[in-house]
Amino acid sequence: MSPCSFTDNRLSLATVICPGEGRSSNPLISGRAGRPHVFPIPVGTTLPTPSGCVMAWVCLFVAALFEVVWALGLKSTQGFTKFWPSVLTLSAMFVSVGLLATAVRTIPVGTAYAVWTGVGTAGAVLLGMLWFHEPAGAQRLFFVLLILAGVIGLKFSTN
Repeated sequence: MSPCSFTDNRLSLATVICPGEGRSSNPLISGRAGRPHVFPIPVGTTLPTPSGCVMAWVCLFVAALFEVVWALGLKSTQGFTKFWPSVLTLSAMFVSVGLLATAVRTIPVGTAYAVWTGVGTAGAVLLGMLWFHEPAGAQRLFFVLLILAGVIGLKFSTN
């Protein structure tokens, strides 16, 4: 692994900072180490960040929890006619999507979206059963477990 760090992966060109003196060990980067270098990276490329990988999954899980909050909050907004429940629900939506956007910088978008919706769906169904006394039959619980099994499978099958 190169000691270089990526400072921006939102554009088609990324700025790479290499610490230390001398030349970089990365053949894609030319010039003196310690100075920013630009080289083309295809748009949509997921950049490898070993320490950021765990944080991306944490961001994704927290985003899914906020998805549960806004999904359940929809009921209390009464069609967005109640001010404060609507503000809280919209805030949870904003935080959820923002954290999802942060997670997809490292996690592949298909995996991240499936995990986000899967955890959000399972959480909303289970908490709906507890708080709103929605039906809690064996079939519903079985299929929620299948959703969670799929989420866990995606987590462990993603590098």
